[in-house]
Amino acid sequence: MWNLPNILAIFRVLLAPLFFYLILLAGNADSSGMVGAVHVSWINYFAALTFVIASVTDFFDGFIARSWNQITKFGGIIDPLADKMLTLAGFLGLMYIDRASPWAVYLILIREFFITGFRTVMVSENISVSASMAGKVKTVSQMFAIGFLTMGWSGGNFLLWLAVALTLYSGLEYILAYAKNHKKNAKATE
Repeated sequence: MWNLPNILAIFRVLLAPLFFYLILLAGNADSSGMVGAVHVSWINYFAALTFVIASVTDFFDGFIARSWNQITKFGGIIDPLADKMLTLAGFLGLMYIDRASPWAVYLILIREFFITGFRTVMVSENISVSASMAGKVKTVSQMFAIGFLTMGWSGGNFLLWLAVALTLYSGLEYILAYAKNHKKNAKATE
């Protein structure tokens, strides 16, 4: 359990609430852009830095686990949990401070919850649930959207809606893979 990939995932779990706190703190800026004695841009930078560090651990924990043959059951549970905690922190915080569309956040979160449950069913039926290329592109698009929205950069809303489209598409891929597997198994039992 205490290998480097799992430690990186746990670190990401710990960074998620810090990231959420910083986003909410940025939402407390007064009309001059100040939060206490600090300008909101500094809070945005620190929030974005926290998010980037957490996102980099997401890449490295998986890469190290595969390269060093340190894939564990605990890692299979904590890694996607850490990912969801980080994206939830970002999307909910950004929605709360009115930087992200509630509809976009709703669609992303509904897909994430549905597919998490759906993947559990797939695992129980011994169907492969490894991330597809669309799933990886979805994750990257969500990270870019969260990063741009955290910084308040132009293009953030476009990236958010692009992430919504890719998120829904990758969810559809899981459903189609499940249906294809069931169709194949039905033919095999005939």
